[in-house]
Amino acid sequence: MPEHAELTRRLADLIVGYGANVQPGQIVGVTTYVGKEALTREVTRAAYERGARWVDVTIFDPWLKRERLLHADAATLDYIPPWMTERLEWLSDERAARIALNGPASPDALDGIDPSRAGRDILPYLPNTGDVVNRATTNWCVAPAPSPGWAGLVFPELERDEAFDRLWEAIAHICRLDEADPEEAWRARAATLEGAAARVTERRFDAIRLHGPGTDLTVGLFPSSVWHAADFTTVDGLRHFPNIPSEEMFTTPDPLRVDGHVTATRPLEVYGALMDGIRVEFEAGRAVKIDADRGADTLRSLAEKDDGASRLGELALVDGEGRIGPMQTVFYDTLLDENAASHIALGSGYDLGVDAVADRARVNKSRIHVDFMIGSPELDVDGLTRDGQSVPLLRAGAWQV
Repeated sequence: MPEHAELTRRLADLIVGYGANVQPGQIVGVTTYVGKEALTREVTRAAYERGARWVDVTIFDPWLKRERLLHADAATLDYIPPWMTERLEWLSDERAARIALNGPASPDALDGIDPSRAGRDILPYLPNTGDVVNRATTNWCVAPAPSPGWAGLVFPELERDEAFDRLWEAIAHICRLDEADPEEAWRARAATLEGAAARVTERRFDAIRLHGPGTDLTVGLFPSSVWHAADFTTVDGLRHFPNIPSEEMFTTPDPLRVDGHVTATRPLEVYGALMDGIRVEFEAGRAVKIDADRGADTLRSLAEKDDGASRLGELALVDGEGRIGPMQTVFYDTLLDENAASHIALGSGYDLGVDAVADRARVNKSRIHVDFMIGSPELDVDGLTRDGQSVPLLRAGAWQV
């Protein structure tokens, strides 16, 4: 819509410049969806203005995924054409920039699909994504792209145009487009999060305990686990910010040392499938029981993808100072919802979350990475020391360190 043209342009400039930090001469790989054409075109414009050599765009249509899930032989639903993973490897080899535009484009596309079948097809997520991230060969960014379909899911009580306006208004605020200098605003927020991450890393906790309504989970850490904000540097020294927005600090846990139970505090959209009321029990690192009010079979199917799919690859803590949580709006998009609340992720872990080579060899490996939110103002977070002490980290969303 024309009235969103200026916001679309500003968001594209933020994604390409601050987020992915596209460099002159780079190839830029963009993954997007039908319904997000306006922002996709502005991202392409911004990349070429910064000197991109080629902008390579892949557009995904959830309605085509529906046809596959309805009619394809069940034995073929795990199949991913080699050219898709090869394209990602090519981008890695080329030291390319990568941009993904997120948000449910067609939220009802998988309505009525057998959940066990839906969990078999993980596209557009690619199983070698974690490997490429761990190599640090690409500067990349994932960002929200408003669409009318997504707006209707978030604001079902509003008319189509009003809902789209409201979604744009929310995303502009969340992405700090309402600041005079959004990039500077994000750098200031990143510095705050990096300070908190450094203080928690310094304590070298043996484990983290998260406890509150419906959740009591102890997550073991590696001896060399380190905490980060979403502020990355490639092997070639290119600084970039992989998530817009990002309100989290995260680490890589020991996948063998997770015990307890969690209850999700927000619904979850994964690979086009919606899940709600998630409850998971862990023993010796593995998710041994998965229930949900909606989508349990889909999540169970994902957790059976491989040996690492039922173990944790990430633990992230989110304070109450961000812009998403106070809105008390469910966006049905992991990028936004995970930055409103502390969360864990089943599947692949990040090598940069540990320092020691021996610990990196034990980081969880999987073809999936599924975040889900377990945080709330009522969730208390403690660091557990190796001599048995419990140190408060978060109370009512406020840092205690």
